[in-house]
Amino acid sequence: MIYNIKMKKIITFVVLLLISNYLIAQNLFKGDKCIIKTEFIYQPDDVKFPSCHASTIAETDKGLIAAWFGGTAERNPDVGIWISRFTEGKWSKPEEAANGIRENNKRYPCWNPVLYYAPDELLLFYKVGPSPSEWWGEFIVSDDNGISWSASHKLPDGIAGPVKNKPVLLRNGVLLCPSSSENDGWRVHMEMTPDNGITWTRTSDLNDKNIAAIQPSVLLYPSGKLQILCRSKQSKILALWSDDNGVSWTKPEPSSLPNPNSGIDAVSMKNGKHLLVYNHLAAGRNMLNVSISDDGVTWKAAVLLENDAKDTEYSYPAVIQSKDNMIHITYTWNRKLIKHVVIDPALIEAKSFTGGAWPSE
Repeated sequence: MIYNIKMKKIITFVVLLLISNYLIAQNLFKGDKCIIKTEFIYQPDDVKFPSCHASTIAETDKGLIAAWFGGTAERNPDVGIWISRFTEGKWSKPEEAANGIRENNKRYPCWNPVLYYAPDELLLFYKVGPSPSEWWGEFIVSDDNGISWSASHKLPDGIAGPVKNKPVLLRNGVLLCPSSSENDGWRVHMEMTPDNGITWTRTSDLNDKNIAAIQPSVLLYPSGKLQILCRSKQSKILALWSDDNGVSWTKPEPSSLPNPNSGIDAVSMKNGKHLLVYNHLAAGRNMLNVSISDDGVTWKAAVLLENDAKDTEYSYPAVIQSKDNMIHITYTWNRKLIKHVVIDPALIEAKSFTGGAWPSE
């Protein structure tokens, strides 16, 4: 009898210990003291489409503007490019800015919008076509901060435009557009335009198809050095470097950060640090994270944006820093909504990684 009581106590202790360890493991570092705002750009009743993905965000002289693709589902011909402007303290009702209707009334799905604000005009790049292996690049222009748009301009053959993430303006006045292709394996390349989309040049492919990578994001360094971070099928975010304004690049090397074959975005902040938004997972898209770095090599955990059941999706982030120094992040929320999060970088309290996993509190 005494033996049974002791065994029950031991079993109970072990079970409680296991439960405690599980709960501790789930008590992940959030870093949410720096989050000053979270909101959805629209509600389901505000739009006609049930599915959305691949948001982008920019700041104009009149405030923020966001875009994404929306329709019945990704790849459906009714998928168009939708925009919303942040004015008078709220996001405007989404409006379709572009679609894939051609002259013969055949309609193709649209993909991956990318906003870029140049002085006096706002550019909206996007893709049109039945699939990523067959799409082509187009762009439209707004002279009134996104209220009205020009007719679409088709990009030259071989030029896709920025394929997911925002361009950056280099010191030589060239707009560097991070791009990639999927028609012959996954390949990264960079495109350059000195006149906001009128004329173009591009690099050769920066990786062979055995190292599958797409959708680069550009970081800038005070020395003029450039870095791109890429989505990959290698279970890691891949990094490449350039010392000549993006003309030539090093070979892709795995970073210390995981990638579950999902889109990322990054920004070089005014304080000299670099901020990356990504899924810190080897598989799945149910956790969305922010990390920061001084040198683009060593990263620290900054913010846990989302962490949920495995059947959820938080993905395809876009990130910018606004004139007031705030960090603005948009991302896909379960393919149903676009979420907007504002972070004050001065309030970030980063934490080192241990063994590569996202740290606990």
